[in-house]
Amino acid sequence: MVNRKELDPETSPAARFGQHLRQLRDERGWTQDELGARVGCTGTHISAVETGRRPPTSRFAASADRAFGAGDRFQRMVSALQNTALLEGFPEYVRQEVRAAEVRLFELGIVPGLLQTPEYAAAIATGAVRRGAITEQQAEERLTLLAERQGSLVRTPPPFIHAVLDESCVRRVVGGPKVMADQMAKLVAFAELPSTVLQIATYDLGERRAFDLPVTLLTLPDRSQIAYSESAQQGQLERDLRFVQPLMTAYHQLQAEAASQAVSLAMIEQLRKGAP
Repeated sequence: MVNRKELDPETSPAARFGQHLRQLRDERGWTQDELGARVGCTGTHISAVETGRRPPTSRFAASADRAFGAGDRFQRMVSALQNTALLEGFPEYVRQEVRAAEVRLFELGIVPGLLQTPEYAAAIATGAVRRGAITEQQAEERLTLLAERQGSLVRTPPPFIHAVLDESCVRRVVGGPKVMADQMAKLVAFAELPSTVLQIATYDLGERRAFDLPVTLLTLPDRSQIAYSESAQQGQLERDLRFVQPLMTAYHQLQAEAASQAVSLAMIEQLRKGAP
């Protein structure tokens, strides 16, 4: 079939749903329009769900189960998709992160996960549970994955990590004074490693700050590059060099504008000692 998009079910839960939907549709010899007629939508909608451009709803899953006589298979897949604590696109990003030769990241508001102490990470997860944003089980899922990610960076040779933190990351108190003091100490220790650079994008950078959302740029062993960015509800993984390269350029500009590592560490040391 011309222009038929290949599906990778390992990319995300939505991709697994779409791949399974296409597989059952192909087995029955139905077109997307024919399946759409059976579940009460258009063939265009079927295409969007199959390729992951539109997430499946519980209602869509129930209709698909009826159309295929699949019991509650699709409904269970949607339930798993909706109940995961991980943003869309993030599982695939993590699979690439553990391979990366270089990691460049920018974060707003909180210390990035790779640099968090266990206590700081637990405070963030506990806050999300108290707000009702995630369940306790999902919080455990996040913390377990974070520990695995941090552990994967202790390898030979280690990846080069360049972290630029918005000033809000180090001024926002998370978990109380003791947790923050330990977190500041960890940032200092991180910056002292031979394969790392840490900078603060200070508030006075203003409109010159290159990014308004968190972004991570990976350089893989074959020198290919991947960009991952997040909003509150969605993560986006980008491989196309046409989109990744401008982000890399913007990151280099951010590095040039941010405070030097020496100035950044002096600020962190002041905060660790309780100075404003």
